[in-house]
Amino acid sequence: MSRKPTQARGQRYTVPVASQKMLRDICGPAHANLQLLERAFADDGVRVDSQAQSGEIIITGEGDGARLAADSLQAFARRIANGAEPTPAELEAAIRLTASPAATTGTGEVIQGLRKPVMAQTPGQRAYLDKLRQDDLGLVFGVGPAGTGKTYLAVAIGAAELKAGKRDRLVVARPAVEAGEKLGFLPGALEEKVDPYMLPIWDALNECLGAQEVDRRKERREIEVAPLAFMRGRTLKNAFVIIDEAQNATVPQMKMVLTRLGRGSRMVVTGDPSQTDLPPNTKSGLGHAMSILKGVEGVAIEQLTRADVVRHELVGRIIDAYDKDAKGASRK
Repeated sequence: MSRKPTQARGQRYTVPVASQKMLRDICGPAHANLQLLERAFADDGVRVDSQAQSGEIIITGEGDGARLAADSLQAFARRIANGAEPTPAELEAAIRLTASPAATTGTGEVIQGLRKPVMAQTPGQRAYLDKLRQDDLGLVFGVGPAGTGKTYLAVAIGAAELKAGKRDRLVVARPAVEAGEKLGFLPGALEEKVDPYMLPIWDALNECLGAQEVDRRKERREIEVAPLAFMRGRTLKNAFVIIDEAQNATVPQMKMVLTRLGRGSRMVVTGDPSQTDLPPNTKSGLGHAMSILKGVEGVAIEQLTRADVVRHELVGRIIDAYDKDAKGASRK
């Protein structure tokens, strides 16, 4: 059902929609998506009206708000056409990306070839994906707080390159140093001891490729997920390598793993420098590596922030609260 259009305001834009189904998807249940768009640009008095008969959406408002709302709606439609779910979260992503200075209108943000398309949700994620796609960058650091997608996007790019035949293997390693536990104190055989630390990686791989394909590629040793210590003494050729939770690697461990790169390989190092689980007075290899490799040819660093958190909206507020507490403690 259409909403009754209001009198035209200062700016007026028409967004044509390809089909009635697309129109329904864009509008959302009870026009919830259109209402979200209006709230996002309420300062400019934006009004969004769907026209079922003509198959278009009319946007009116003052200042730049109406134009940005129209551009956001078009970006939302492209995301849906590329396989995204027509959810409020995807519309919010379209709004964030459209409002950023580096906004683009192409489909280059989509990671193709996966079980479902993966796209940037924030400007920071888009900049990170741009670096992950550059073959001339042999080493990319993706750092930031929890929920910014730094590991998931690296896994998605690695899985896409593996599936396309661009790399022979996808290798993911992470230090098994979490919550003060050591592998020797956990029950079971070595694989059983390691699995709890690797579950987030397997979850991401299953989501990108599907559990059956992951199992097949794991059996063929095309996918390997292992503790960081397993990298010692190896040379990784034509592989996409991800070092996750790197803030828990010591300086010697980081040097060891960074020098494992062989011909045709690329490495992505992810972590959150503020959440190290290393023993007191033990220097994290992540911050050290970033400081000495900054500016080195073939190395790139992308710093994701609280603005790039795409988990539950409460996560961002939790991060802010902890940041404020840390700042207050440092002043005492």
